[in-house]
Amino acid sequence: MNNITLKQMRYFEALAQHRHFGRAAEVCAISQPALSMQIKDLEDTLGAALFERQARHLGLTGLGEEFLIRVRAIVQAVDELSELARASTDLMTGRLRLGVIPTIAPYMLPSIIRRLTDQHPQLDIHIRETLTPTLLRELSEGRLDAALVALPVSEPSLTEIALFSEEFVLVRPADDAHSPVPDGDTLREMRLLLLEEGHCFRDQALAFCNQRLARPRELLDGSSLTTLVQMVGAGLGVTLIPAMAMDIEARTAGVSVAQFASPAPTRTIGMIWRRTSPLARQFTQIAGIVCQAAQSLNCQPLAAWQDDCGS
Repeated sequence: MNNITLKQMRYFEALAQHRHFGRAAEVCAISQPALSMQIKDLEDTLGAALFERQARHLGLTGLGEEFLIRVRAIVQAVDELSELARASTDLMTGRLRLGVIPTIAPYMLPSIIRRLTDQHPQLDIHIRETLTPTLLRELSEGRLDAALVALPVSEPSLTEIALFSEEFVLVRPADDAHSPVPDGDTLREMRLLLLEEGHCFRDQALAFCNQRLARPRELLDGSSLTTLVQMVGAGLGVTLIPAMAMDIEARTAGVSVAQFASPAPTRTIGMIWRRTSPLARQFTQIAGIVCQAAQSLNCQPLAAWQDDCGS
């Protein structure tokens, strides 16, 4: 029986993730026929099918599900061997797969990437923007190296370091600019526009209003902060956004932005990575760069990062 190769395991993992030969081949930078041949050779070596092939669906067999768990562990262990070599040098080189939640990505990424490429030109940066549960899963599976999220995430397998805090601001129609700024209790009685279920920012906004379950007619959901602000500009209600989004989102929407009285609603942003990663020192350096970018957006660095955030 032929030996199973690491290349075959990587191709199998990609196909198991994307469930589509074309997309998996693109990710693996090979042709679709070549990927199909490698998967067939792998199944021939095992003497059993890993995938159930149907007209419009590609699923894993029972063996495929079990095989995937072990393949991911092997691939992650091999990747960590490479990371161990990278960790032994002072230079930051190679691939950095960084995850970011959607309420951070559009506002901080330009500054973060610019600073990273200026200070560490040998880094090959790959960005993944998605919701926190997906980032946590992909981190644990070894498909991401680190992520920027709202804390806490409280995952025992992950290291999390808090970097900075920022306030939420109120966005309301321009005609309401001179009205008193509502507190959380008053805001609960207003028509509040929020991000869709799954966004941690939604839960944080509801917590400020002491509101978990709202009547459907009182809440409208949007897919992005941009959508929410445009809905406010159209007179559909009010919303909360993080302070870092204020300048970009409110610029052309015909809205007014107001700060809440103290204690204002806030969130803590930090960086997370697997506890087993040998690159903790490098990730801490990257965290300092993120903190510099945050300060340029008037976010408040936490005490432990005051020196790192000065730039």
